[in-house]
Amino acid sequence: MRHTFSPTVRRRRLARILRDLREESGDTLDIAAKKSGIPRATLGKMETATLKRIRTAHIDALAELYGVDRSAWEGMHQLAKDASESGWWSKYKDVFNATGLPSFEVEASFIRVYEAQVVPGLLQIPAYTRAVFLGANAYSEERIQRHIKARMERQKILGVLHPPEYAAIIDESALRRHAGGATVMQEQFQHLIEMATRPNIAIQVLPFSAGMHAANLGSFQIMEFPEPRDPTIGYAETPTSTLYVESSEDIRRYDAMWREASSAALTVSQTIDFLQDLLESIEDRS
Repeated sequence: MRHTFSPTVRRRRLARILRDLREESGDTLDIAAKKSGIPRATLGKMETATLKRIRTAHIDALAELYGVDRSAWEGMHQLAKDASESGWWSKYKDVFNATGLPSFEVEASFIRVYEAQVVPGLLQIPAYTRAVFLGANAYSEERIQRHIKARMERQKILGVLHPPEYAAIIDESALRRHAGGATVMQEQFQHLIEMATRPNIAIQVLPFSAGMHAANLGSFQIMEFPEPRDPTIGYAETPTSTLYVESSEDIRRYDAMWREASSAALTVSQTIDFLQDLLESIEDRS
């Protein structure tokens, strides 16, 4: 059965609750560990969301120590139970790590993306994804197929009963750079046009005519969550690493870059017309 929650997000939420309860009590980590009978190292991992399986007895000990009511106690137990589950992405450990991008996307209520080089992953068709990985000249056919399958699984969040809002800004260069030939690009442009008409999806093209802009340092993603205890997360990647940030200062910077890029981009309606023109230009050359 496909989870509609993220074990990673639930584990982080429980960690924040435990940390807040301890700080509100005035106890240090050492004192809380002694009072509860939980090893300090274990309690530290619980508060930093690095302990995947949390013992029921430890939740009970902390609930008693901090004097939480029954509703809060039950909520903590449910979070601990959820945190021990495995998301669908665990089947793709060769593609995603345990706390990779899907582990946050699955529970996000609003996802904003700026993509400078390629069509965003959640909007790619399989043939385009394959062409992108072929262009890297670093993957076997078997590994490319694993990435395609995993990416198509990721995309399912946009079609669930209560999907997140998704807003993507795509630089014109990503659309001008063809991947896989004319037929693939025709299908990709048509797919973007169709996705742009969905009520929960907004797609904007940032045209060359916009000149330099606030987001010119590279692609990034911002994920917001419906639960107030879950902080907004910013995400960016390089060829060798990924970066997750959640400090208020970092998120303000990401938010400002995205909003300025959005202001400089075409509207959704203009973007659909732009994509239609690109599609027709390929058809005219065929």
